[in-house]
Amino acid sequence: MELLTFTPLYMERVWGGRGLEAKLGRTLPKNKVIGESWELVDRKGEQSVVASGPLAGKTIRELLESAAADILGPGRDGSQPFPILIKWLDCQDRLSLQVHPPAEIAPSLGGEPKTENWYIAECDEGASLIVGLKAGVTKEQFTQALADNKAEDCVHRFPVKAGDSILVESGRMHAIDAGNLILEIQQNSDTTYRVYDWGRVGLDGAPRQLHIEESLKSIDFTDYEPETLKIVPGTQTLADCKEFRIRKFELQAGDAVLELPAGEGPRLIHVVTGQLTDQQSGTILSKGSNYLQPYVTGVSLSADGPTTLLVTDQF
Repeated sequence: MELLTFTPLYMERVWGGRGLEAKLGRTLPKNKVIGESWELVDRKGEQSVVASGPLAGKTIRELLESAAADILGPGRDGSQPFPILIKWLDCQDRLSLQVHPPAEIAPSLGGEPKTENWYIAECDEGASLIVGLKAGVTKEQFTQALADNKAEDCVHRFPVKAGDSILVESGRMHAIDAGNLILEIQQNSDTTYRVYDWGRVGLDGAPRQLHIEESLKSIDFTDYEPETLKIVPGTQTLADCKEFRIRKFELQAGDAVLELPAGEGPRLIHVVTGQLTDQQSGTILSKGSNYLQPYVTGVSLSADGPTTLLVTDQF
């Protein structure tokens, strides 16, 4: 079985734009404000379809139902949804202030937990993130700030640069500011509680729905002023949580081949910058592409120039 890549699903969002055309060379639906490109998803309403090769046209669900052991490994249950969802986010405007419910309370709210990691692939000068609370802000103070339309006074906003990374676990309040191109690697969940939306209206011209009660039950009110991970050159673990592990590799032309052997578990390969060649199959992995490496498939990656890639495993 070869490396699998899927046809993107483009999602219109009020905070999106057309940036994926220039930044990733994508062909977007005409006259649409695109905020998200779903690169791999296995949900009832959204299914990734293999883009090329012998399995072209097959959905991820069809593959798991017919070949779970080949893709996920021995003993894995192909009837369960693929555990990871991959997105590119093109944030031309600020996203809503939101939270995903922690696992221990998600069922009682009718939702799913969602831990995600943000990797800043590109950003404008002065771009920032909003994650967590300012030091000392209490639940009572934040609730009053919502009523007074002053939530921005309570949240922790900080600048970012390309290459920054932060783990946003369930319960961590967050928003992405304008000017960020982000690779989001997350649990397969689509439960988001919107607590504040900066007075904005949606694409239909009406205020977007808020979920104040659910949000206040979900927010970790001890999460004060988190920071992005300190990035170092070369190989580095960006996230290592119960849902997944993400490692960053920086390669140059002429470097030793990066071996990702078969039989160790499925992996997801994300090319952030540059271009790679799989020496085993001859496949070219270009900037912005995301691949599923099945359990039975080994790859040997060489860089065609300066290249940054992320590898997600242990899911």
